[in-house]
Amino acid sequence: MSEILVGYARVSTDEQDLTAQQDALRGLGIEPTRIYVDHGLTGSNTNRPGLREALAACRAGDTFIVTKLDRLARSVRDAHQIADDLAARGVKLSIGGSVHDPTDPMGKLLFNVLAMVAEFEGDLIRARTREGMKVAKAKGRLRGKKPKLSATQEAHLVELHANGEHTMSEIAELFSVGRSTVYRALERSRIKQESRRTPDHPPHQDKTGA
Repeated sequence: MSEILVGYARVSTDEQDLTAQQDALRGLGIEPTRIYVDHGLTGSNTNRPGLREALAACRAGDTFIVTKLDRLARSVRDAHQIADDLAARGVKLSIGGSVHDPTDPMGKLLFNVLAMVAEFEGDLIRARTREGMKVAKAKGRLRGKKPKLSATQEAHLVELHANGEHTMSEIAELFSVGRSTVYRALERSRIKQESRRTPDHPPHQDKTGA
């Protein structure tokens, strides 16, 4: 049986494009039907359907190809685990066209360096994301969705509903919101009214029995 080339490409977000990786893999001689992809999944996520399919498609004597090691894994442990599994099955691992030889000391050193760089970059991205979220939160940009109705609009909505002259659909259309928004506004008003009617302290009870 002739050797089969199996390619794998990955991007971390839905906004990123796989075209460059797919073109590079085709340039290495891989048929388009043999290229497996994961879109919007990070390299630290080992539960990737495209990666599972790509690894399952490999047989002894085949070559598994990625454009860069960080497309395959973002941790030293995961990179070694995948590489060791491929080697145990008799499948060669190619990184950007260079076949990794696990028995070559220089090859092992280069692989370890690439894996550590991939892990470092992943840690750096996560750290920057956390820092960005802290800054955004401090500036008040992470306070959830802006209410669809202002306090004045919500009060007007409740008043219209209480008058009984409009249906739920008509009120929703009047304020350009969905019916669910109307229901939530009415529920909030009901809860407020009930809290006003409930005394803060229970009435005093005369324990003398008089």
